This record gives sequence, structure tokens and C-alpha cells, in this order.
Amino acid sequence: MPKHQNQMSSEEPPVRALPRVVVSSVGLMIFALVWFWIAGRVTWVQGWAFLLVFVAYSVTLVWRLARSDPDLLRERNRRAENVEPWDKAVMGCYGGLLMVLLGLSALDSGRFRWSAVPVWVQLLGWGLLCAAGTIIWHVMAVNAYLSSWARIQEDRGQVVVTEGLYATVRHPMYLGIAIGFAGVPLVLGSWWALIPGLMIVGLFVYRTAREDRMLMQKLPGYAGYAEKVRHRLLPGIW
Repeated sequence: MPKHQNQMSSEEPPVRALPRVVVSSVGLMIFALVWFWIAGRVTWVQGWAFLLVFVAYSVTLVWRLARSDPDLLRERNRRAENVEPWDKAVMGCYGGLLMVLLGLSALDSGRFRWSAVPVWVQLLGWGLLCAAGTIIWHVMAVNAYLSSWARIQEDRGQVVVTEGLYATVRHPMYLGIAIGFAGVPLVLGSWWALIPGLMIVGLFVYRTAREDRMLMQKLPGYAGYAEKVRHRLLPGIW
């Protein structure tokens, strides 16, 4: 995995970024309305807590990237032409499972209250989200080629990264995502949402294997890096 060594681009002009901010804000409001309509009540505490923390974290992360690595921010907000076909299918499945997770948690914890998730388990979920958020923040700080899609970034001069958590596992971003989706259903107070949540974890384990194979075949220096860092996702296990 890579680290950008020469940052040449400047930040995106505020005037050009404004329409994207407006669209994102409107989309968020529409999502919130639909989500709490599915939940059947606006007093769904778990939903509000998750939504507010997620928005605050995302805005802060985007703000940091806009200041420190605007090239990475642009990369993560576009889909280049050379995205691997299998990854398009994987991300399509991810989008569907995410909608199922959010909808099911709203029906369960919000409307019908099928689940009785103890407070200490919900706090455990928050602990997992904190760990995931810390990992993702760190990875974005050390890997300026962290695309949202599986592709070789020849247009950005991609090289292998070995700093930080990349010295321990080859795909720490996916480790953070897996930890996060193990925690989201608990935070939302829904045992039933664990089903799509763990399916998403499994999907990213699969994505890890496929992307690792792609990097072995196509990214110069990655095979040598893999000889030194033996594990893809879990230290000492896999």
C-alpha cells in the first residue's frame, strides 16, 4: 500500500466545492427524514447519537484532508476508469447491505423494539467505533493513495507504503472498517442488524483477499513488502 511523496496540488477552490457541500447536506437531510420515518419516532436516541457522531467525524476528517492532502480527498471522491470490475460488484453489494443494516436497525431498535441490547453492549459498540475511527484516521494520514476503489494509481505515481500500521498488516483500512461494522449494530441497539453487519465484515474480508492479489500482480514492490509483512488483516492470524 502506498504513500504519496510529492504533494503538488492546491486545495479545491471554495466556489467549486460549494455545490458538492450543498448536495451532500441535502442528501443527509433526506436520509435522516427517511431513516427516522422508518424508525417510527424522532425520539430514537441510538439513531440520533450515531448520526450526530458520524456526521461530526466525517466533517472533521474531510476538513483535515482538504487542508493536508487535497489530492487524496479528490481521489476518494471520484471513480477512475481503471477500477477493477470485481470491485464494482463488491461495492454494489456493500451499498445494498448497508441500506439493509440501517433500515433493519431502524425497524428493530426504533419502531418495533424486537431487540433488547443491554447498555453495556451498546457501550462496547461505541468502543469498537472509536477503535475503528482511530485506525481509519491514522491510515488516511500515512497513505495518500487510499482510493475508495480497487485500482492501480499509475496516474498518481503509486508506490508501496510501509509506515504506521502498514508495518503490521497490509490492509489496516479494511481492519478498521471490519471493526466498525461489528460495532454499528450494537450502537444502534439491534441484534438483528448484526446479520447484515457481519455480512459486510465478510464482504470486506473478501475484498481484502482480492485487492491483495491485484497488488501482488500489478504494483511494483508489493510482493517484496508482502514477504516482510506477512498478514493481510489480522496480526498473527491472516
